[in-house]
Amino acid sequence: MSSSTNVEIINFGDELLVGIRANEHLEYLGAELARYGLPVRRASVICDANEEIRASFNNAMARSDLIITTGGLGPTSDDLTRETIAEVLGEELVHDSTVEAAIRNYFQAIDRPMAEHHRKQCYVFKGGEVLQNKKGTAPGLYFRSQGKTVVLLPGPTQELRPMFIEEVIPRLRRDDYLRASVAFIQLRTCGCGESSIESRIKPIVDAEPDLQVAYCAHYGIVDIRLSSRTGLLDYDDLERISQAVARECGDDFFGYGGGSLAEVVHKRLRDTNGTLAVAESCTGGMLSDAFTNISGASKTFIGGIVCYSNEVKVSQVNVPESILMQHGAVSSECAIAMATGVAEGLSAHHGLSVTGFAGPEGGNKNNPVGTIHIGYHSPAGVWSKTVRYTGGRLDVKARAVHAALDWMRRELMQSSASK
Repeated sequence: MSSSTNVEIINFGDELLVGIRANEHLEYLGAELARYGLPVRRASVICDANEEIRASFNNAMARSDLIITTGGLGPTSDDLTRETIAEVLGEELVHDSTVEAAIRNYFQAIDRPMAEHHRKQCYVFKGGEVLQNKKGTAPGLYFRSQGKTVVLLPGPTQELRPMFIEEVIPRLRRDDYLRASVAFIQLRTCGCGESSIESRIKPIVDAEPDLQVAYCAHYGIVDIRLSSRTGLLDYDDLERISQAVARECGDDFFGYGGGSLAEVVHKRLRDTNGTLAVAESCTGGMLSDAFTNISGASKTFIGGIVCYSNEVKVSQVNVPESILMQHGAVSSECAIAMATGVAEGLSAHHGLSVTGFAGPEGGNKNNPVGTIHIGYHSPAGVWSKTVRYTGGRLDVKARAVHAALDWMRRELMQSSASK
């Protein structure tokens, strides 16, 4: 069924439209559904107003086979999704004592009484299935109507994601919406532009008429997603092609799926019993954050120091004052001193440092805004590397982190190959 299924996502919530919260639900649901060969054809963000909810849902029912909504299932007066969609479908809402018991148990576990307004969350579609919410109070709903499937999910991310995996995916599989296996393979590359990657793998792509390739570039990383246009290529075919693509990408290829550069570095350090400490200035802790997001990172990541001011560079990372006076804080010399200082100070085998001008202010003739100096200290020696980026402050910082991690990854690969 998946190859011809029209899937639509409707995200309800004023907070999404006024910028209070980013719409992470679309990114997450789109990626999860695509993994099983069920790409989203249409998506929209709608305000919490009865007439808008009604109109958007009516339109979705007219054109789509699977409609997934997020938000508007809470206990407050602006949570209108359940009631409005029930009206559109002509479906009766009935009280569910099991849902009420689950909500009462939730509040009891956090030592709070259940407020009366939470009773509205105890009403569900009479002919639908309740999706259990283990992380909050709003149950999700799964309903088949007019040959269509409707899924209502709560808005909070910590509630939506486990509910989708544990409650929705099994039902979609049961109702023959999903492919039995993952429908695409994603490769991750760093250090080479999107157009260059496309040019390099063109002969491989051209040899496979049913192969569909999608590229996604973000902060120096280029993801390559391989899938079959018609289903003619099975998973074994995609795996064979992906291996050819990986070989063609060479050292620019760093992994499959959604694994991060930090995870690759962590694994290589773990395999060699190596440890790492970082010192960062302009990236403000983002480099450390990349490692602490990894479960088990403490086996390789010793710690990090955000040495934003010159005084902290001297006192905490042992950067010689003479280097700062002669070369400045944004220099290769300072990056080297930072990498060595943090490695020695925290007793790590490796040290990685970042210093630069992220913008929009700062910079000079030799080091314009966007200039980043990276230092890398290892048991074999210490080096520096300079990169320059355009874009906003956050863009430059994110690209600097990826550049530092990618450089260290390549150095670790070369060190391993030489042994």
